[in-house]
Amino acid sequence: MTPNGTWQFHVGMQVVCIDDSLMPEQYIEIKAGEVYTISWVGIHENYIAGEYLGVRLVGVDRGICPQFGDHNPPFRATRFRPLVRDRLSSLRSILAGNDPAPSVEDPTRERVKEKEEEKV
Repeated sequence: MTPNGTWQFHVGMQVVCIDDSLMPEQYIEIKAGEVYTISWVGIHENYIAGEYLGVRLVGVDRGICPQFGDHNPPFRATRFRPLVRDRLSSLRSILAGNDPAPSVEDPTRERVKEKEEEKV
């Protein structure tokens, strides 16, 4: 994360919505837990929220904002986090001496056998 609490987003990055809450004057087309792809990243400004890092999403056209008059206003970037398919990959990479570690979804990895039921 960057010091201001936002990730270093880029166009094409897949992100997960973590905040779909509404303020009274807002309308929103995203849902928490859904995965989206970023189509635009940049600083956006309006007279109520001030300046903020915003993202636009592939397939989400917000049209003209009825409250502020902005065309396709971006979502605040803090509503999203990067999509991480393998949450432990960075730790495996560190343990392996910064070599890429196999993904959890890698078919070459051995699966853990289920523990057999013990009869006592």
